[in-house]
Amino acid sequence: MYRKYKADHLFTGIEMLGNNKVLIIKNDGEVEAIIDEEDAGEDVEIFNGILSPGFVNAHCHLELSHMKGLIEEKTGLVDFVDRVVNERHFDEEEILNAIEKAEAEMFSNGIGAVGDICNNLLTLSQKQKQKLAYYNFIEASGWLPKVSEIRFERALNLHKEFRHPTSYNVHRTSIVPHAPYSVSDKLWELITPYFENKVVSIHNQETAFEDEFFLDGTGDMVRMYELMKIDNTHFQSTKKSSLQTYFSKLSKAASIILVHNTFTSQADIDFAINNKAKGQQLSFCICTNANLYIENTLPPIKLMMKNNCKIVLGTDSLASNHSLHLLDEMKTIQNNFPDISLETMLPWATKNGATALQMNEKIGSFEKGKNPGVVLIENVEDLKVKNESGVKRIL
Repeated sequence: MYRKYKADHLFTGIEMLGNNKVLIIKNDGEVEAIIDEEDAGEDVEIFNGILSPGFVNAHCHLELSHMKGLIEEKTGLVDFVDRVVNERHFDEEEILNAIEKAEAEMFSNGIGAVGDICNNLLTLSQKQKQKLAYYNFIEASGWLPKVSEIRFERALNLHKEFRHPTSYNVHRTSIVPHAPYSVSDKLWELITPYFENKVVSIHNQETAFEDEFFLDGTGDMVRMYELMKIDNTHFQSTKKSSLQTYFSKLSKAASIILVHNTFTSQADIDFAINNKAKGQQLSFCICTNANLYIENTLPPIKLMMKNNCKIVLGTDSLASNHSLHLLDEMKTIQNNFPDISLETMLPWATKNGATALQMNEKIGSFEKGKNPGVVLIENVEDLKVKNESGVKRIL
């Protein structure tokens, strides 16, 4: 048996089609075809709005969902990170309830797959219910060289738990660096062998102080180490930007997701594009609402577009965002960049995200044999989202 869906517009994951096309879906969600309305016969379900494949949230911290509203906005990254580190410890039941609620919010708002940062096992029980597809990024961090071994072992143990045969999605897990300013050279050496043929994400240039630190060893990052009582005397500035300092270490990854990129320059984009390995997927993940929440600034989206960067969308965490809705991210982009249309952004939220997470064989587009889910974007005008626009899961 089949379901037949028609709307004002049908976004395939690749292109926007008009209201003369009908999406044919098997009852289990598998895409059969897109056909002309005149060939569809009877029992066509008609919707007002845009039908789209399910969204892909390329960067999330589901495990921080219990911190919603805890940290005030516009603290700047250093104070935000310090607050997260010191205030994330809640009663386990409260954390688990927040995780379940946050996942349900993502599901109902059209998200079908998530790139999720993991520093513990608290999200695993919810993920085993398999409501959403996840790529688990087991985060390694440790700026002090002397803690490298213990931090690596911790990441390795988490990696084993997420990949355990009784777990789920055992192949969609990788060990990744947290950020350039939180991974020592020694820890890099330990984790890089685990990048091979994997998706690797890294928080990149989220604050201007990140580049300042690598260029000359000064700036607010130094204050962060002082706040956390971390000895920084081992560090020697590289005289290069943050991205240009570490990027070569990611050469074995099959897919790289650079997250935030709020202060990424043309020179950095050139460097990344020119130095990525042959056949390597390179994606730039933007999390606009989190950038406004923490640093009160936005990434150079137009610069990325000018360079034909593969853009993907993320929500970051509820510690740094008011929702885990990708449509809210698109609204913020449109409000700040009015000439960027929904037709431009939807690939970022669907096919590009699926490709970045190496899930594009199953999700991201309405191609025969895939099962991406079906969502309806409502209250859209001239292919632009409005503040009143909403999203509803159809399948």
